[in-house]
Amino acid sequence: MKLTKQERTAIAGINAMASLAHSTAKKWYRNPKTGRKVKRNFGEVIALMHSELSEALEAHRKNLMDDKLTHRPGVEVELADALIRILDTCKANGFDIATAAVEKNRFNRVRKDHQRKSRLAKNGKRF
Repeated sequence: MKLTKQERTAIAGINAMASLAHSTAKKWYRNPKTGRKVKRNFGEVIALMHSELSEALEAHRKNLMDDKLTHRPGVEVELADALIRILDTCKANGFDIATAAVEKNRFNRVRKDHQRKSRLAKNGKRF
């Protein structure tokens, strides 16, 4: 796949953020008593991602500011938490999330069911 400059920049940025997120989260990959590496339960990690999205929805619904970064809207911070969890998990599991995201975005630009005509058709995607 030949990448545009914008796509290469996006991949570099996503990869940098994934490395940052994982370096911050490394403590969760070690037993706090023994210091030995632990394998995180993938289902639990996905549930934690989901909980951040639920918190974002609630912050948006109630128009709340964040309780820790008090100068920022809660929805923004909770979405950041979700992104951090996702990128950490991808880095920990060796997923190439950056290239996958760019590739999927490229696909979404041209997919028929996202086009105006398809969306306006009977039973077309409304959102």
